Amino acid sequence: MTENTQTPSAPDSELPTQYAPAEVEGKLYERWVERGYFTADPASEKPPYTIVIPPPNVTGSLHLGHAFQHTLMDALTRRKRMQGYEALWLPGMDHAGIATQNKVEQQLAEEGKSRHDLGREEFVERVWQWKEEYGGKILGQMRRLGDGVDWSRERFTMDEGLSEAVQTIFKKLYDDELIYRAERIINWCPRCLTAISDIEVEYQEDAGELVSITYGEGEDTLVVATTRAETMLGDTAIAVHPDDERYKHLIGRLIKLPLTDRSIPVVADTHVDPEFGTGCVKVTPAHDPNDFAIGQRHDLPSMTIMDEHGVITVHGPFLGLDRFEARSAVVGALREQGRIVAEKRPYLHSVGHCSRCSTTVEPRLSLQWWVKVETLAKAAGDAVRDGRVTIHPQEMEKRYFDWVDNLNDWCISRQLWWGHRIPVWYGPDGEVVCVGPDDEAPTGEGWTQDTDVLDTWFSSGLWPFSTLGWPEKTPDLEKFYSTDVLVTGHDIIFFWVARMMMFGLYAMDGEVPFKTIALTGLVRDERGKKMSKSFGNVVDPLDWMDKYGSDAVRFTLAKGANPGTDVPIGEDWVQASRNFANKIWNATRFALMNGASVEGELPAPEEMSATDRWILSRLNKTVAQVDAYYEDFQFSKLSEALYHFAWDEVFDWYVELSKTTFFAGGEGARVSGRVLGEVLDTTLRLLHPVVPFVTETLWTTLTGGESLVVADWPKDSGFRDEAAEAEIENLQAVVTEVRRFRADQGLQPGQKVPARLDLAGTTLAAHEGAIRQLLRLQPEGEEFNATATLPVGGATVALDLSGTIDVAAERKRLSKDLGAAEKEKQQAEAKLGNEAFLAKAPDNVVDKIKGRLAKAEADIARIQAQLDALPAA
Repeated sequence: MTENTQTPSAPDSELPTQYAPAEVEGKLYERWVERGYFTADPASEKPPYTIVIPPPNVTGSLHLGHAFQHTLMDALTRRKRMQGYEALWLPGMDHAGIATQNKVEQQLAEEGKSRHDLGREEFVERVWQWKEEYGGKILGQMRRLGDGVDWSRERFTMDEGLSEAVQTIFKKLYDDELIYRAERIINWCPRCLTAISDIEVEYQEDAGELVSITYGEGEDTLVVATTRAETMLGDTAIAVHPDDERYKHLIGRLIKLPLTDRSIPVVADTHVDPEFGTGCVKVTPAHDPNDFAIGQRHDLPSMTIMDEHGVITVHGPFLGLDRFEARSAVVGALREQGRIVAEKRPYLHSVGHCSRCSTTVEPRLSLQWWVKVETLAKAAGDAVRDGRVTIHPQEMEKRYFDWVDNLNDWCISRQLWWGHRIPVWYGPDGEVVCVGPDDEAPTGEGWTQDTDVLDTWFSSGLWPFSTLGWPEKTPDLEKFYSTDVLVTGHDIIFFWVARMMMFGLYAMDGEVPFKTIALTGLVRDERGKKMSKSFGNVVDPLDWMDKYGSDAVRFTLAKGANPGTDVPIGEDWVQASRNFANKIWNATRFALMNGASVEGELPAPEEMSATDRWILSRLNKTVAQVDAYYEDFQFSKLSEALYHFAWDEVFDWYVELSKTTFFAGGEGARVSGRVLGEVLDTTLRLLHPVVPFVTETLWTTLTGGESLVVADWPKDSGFRDEAAEAEIENLQAVVTEVRRFRADQGLQPGQKVPARLDLAGTTLAAHEGAIRQLLRLQPEGEEFNATATLPVGGATVALDLSGTIDVAAERKRLSKDLGAAEKEKQQAEAKLGNEAFLAKAPDNVVDKIKGRLAKAEADIARIQAQLDALPAA
C-alpha cells in the first residue's frame, strides 16, 4: 500500500448513479494531455523508462491487434510512471512504402492517370498531400483507447530527422562495405513492380500443374519435371548428380533445348537429388534462386525471358504473352511435338505471393542493393545469448535464433517512388558516389541519383534510436536509450525485431536497442479463428468502445494476454468487462455514501475488526502478486488477480460483511470506513494502468487527489494477518455451504428462513449479524422447528424448512448423488490399490486420481451431512 501523496479532501462531487463512459473518456484524456502528464523530461533526475511504439502504417486504422498491444504498452508505462520513473512512450507512424504508394496510385487511377503522368517529384508531393489529409487516422483512434503517449515527440519515418538518420547509417554501412550492389535473384512483384524481401512473401498451396518434358534426341534424351514450363525458354543447362550412373555418360555433352534453336550442356552438381523425380533438373539461372547458384558454380549464362510485368520477352511464338498465358502455350507446343510424357493437374504446391497485393511472386535476376548481414546478424544473436537482451517468453528464443543464425543478405532496394531514396549518385564515366547528410551531392552533366528507394523496414529498423534524435547526441538519446521493453507480435520477429537489433547494435556501438522483447500472440475471434474479412469475423474495436467503453475493451484484451500465445476475444467478454467497470462504480458509490475515507492514518490493527484486518492482509498480498505478474509480463494473471480481489473479496465479501458495521454507526463504522477507503484507494491505483478512465473518475472523487496518472503506485506494506484470514475463510465456508444447501433445497436467494446459529467455540460469534444478513436467516422464534442441521466450520446452523421443501424427493435426489460419489471413490481406490498400475502410471496421472479420491470423499461427507440435516420423512 502507499501513502496518498495528494492533499486529501472531501469528495468533490457525488457520483452519478450509472457510469457512462462516453461522457467521461474523451474529456479525461484531453485533460491528461493538456496537463502534460505523458510528456517526458530528459532533464529529470528520475530513472528513465522507455517504450517506442511499433509504428503503425500511415495507411492504417486501429484494429484489435493494435488495441491489444497498445493496452499492454500503456499499462506498463502508466505503472512505471506511478512508480516514480520518467516514463516515455514515444508514438509515431511508418511511411509504409508499397502500401502508401498503392493508395495514391489507386486514387490517381480513379482520375484516369498514373504516377508516370505526374512524374516523380509531383507524385511524391501528391503522396505527402494524401498523408496530410488521410494519413494518421490511427493517431486519433489511439486517443480513444487512452494511449498515454508523449505526443510532443510524435515521429514519422519520412520526417527530416529520421531521413537524416537513414542517410547517415546508409553511408556508414556503405563505407564499412556492409552495403553493396549486385545482380541476384530477388522476389519480384509484377503488380507492385518492385523487389520484395523474403519475409514479405506469403506462401500458400496453389493448384498448378506438373509436366514432364523430354529434352534432347535419341540416346541423348533426358526427362525433367517442372511446374513452370514457360521458364524453359531461359534454360541454360540440365543438371544431374555427379554420381548418378544413369547420366554420367552425358555430363559435358550438349542437349537440344526444345522449342528453340539452342543447345545446352549437361552439368554435374551435388545440389541435385538423384532420388527425386528423374534425377534431372532444368537450370534457369535468371528465374530461380537455386538455379542461379548452380549457374554461378558452373559459369552458366543467365537469360532473362520476361519483363517486370511478367510478360515474355523472347522467342517469337511466345513473345508478348503473360507468364501464365505463356505457360499454357509452351505446354501446348511441347505436346504437339510429343515431348510431354506426363502431366499432373491439379498439382498442389507451395507458391509465393506478395504480402501486399497477393500477386504470385516471380523470382527474377535483378541488379539491387543489399546489406551484408553476417556480422550484423551474429551480433544480434549474441546479444540474446549473453543476456543483454531477454526474449519473453523464453521459448520464443528458438524462433529468433532460427532466423538470425540463418539470415541471407537483405535486399534493401525497392523500385518505388515513395520512400527514402537511395543516396547514391552515378557519374558519366561509371563513377559511384555515396552521399551522407553532410556531403554535397555531385552535380554536372551526366550525374544521376539512383532511382530506387529503401525497403520500409530499413528506416523502421532505426526506430528505437532515430526517434530519439540520432545521429545527433541529443538529451533524449542520452536519457532514454536504450529502451526498456519492445512489445510486439511474434509474427514480426523477422520483419522488424531482427532489423532493429542489427542496426541498433551497429549504430550505437554495441548498446542494445531494448533490454526486453515481450512477444505477444495474435488476436482471434472467440472460437480461436483468425480474424479475416473473408471470414466475416473482423471487429472494429471502436464499435465496442462506443458500446461498452474503452476500459471494457482494454480489460478484455489484458485478461487474454498470456505471453506469446494468441488471444481469443468475443463481444460477450467485452460486455462482462463492462459489467466489471459498473461493479467498481457501484461499489465505490456505496462506499462514498457510507463514510469511506482516505483521511488520516490507518487505525492500529487492535482497533480493527477481524474483517478489516483480513481485507488489508489480502490487499497487501494482492499488491505483491500484481507486482510479480507485471515483472513477468503476465497480464492475464494480473488482470484475473485484480478482478477476483476487487469483485469477490472487496465488493462481494468485505462490503457485504461491513454493512452491519456501517448501519450500526459509531467507532466501528469509522474504522471500517477508513479501511474501506484505503482498500478502494489502493485497488483503484492497481487497476488504473489497465482501466484508466473509470478508475481516474472514482479515485479523484474518493480522494480529492489530482490524478491517478501521477499518483504513487501502491507498495506492499508487509502487513499480514493469517489469523484474520483464517477466521474470514471459515466464515466464508459457512456462508458458502449454507447457500449451497439453500440452493439444493430450491430456496430463492432472497427467501428468509428461521435459523439457530451455534457459534460457540469458534471465531464466528462476532459475525453472527453478518452471517444472518448474508444468508437471509431470521431469528428462530418461539415455534422454531429445526428440520435441517448443518455442521460446518466448527459451527452448527439449524434451519426450519417446514413447508418449504419436498423431503422425500430431496432424500431421493441426495441418495442418488451419494451413490455416484461412492462409486467414484471405489474406482479411485481400486486404481490406487493396483501396484501394477502405480508402477507404470506417470506421477501426474497418479496425482490426478488422488485428487479424484479426495473430491469424492469430500462430496460423500457433504452429501451425507445434507441427508442428516433433512427432517425425518
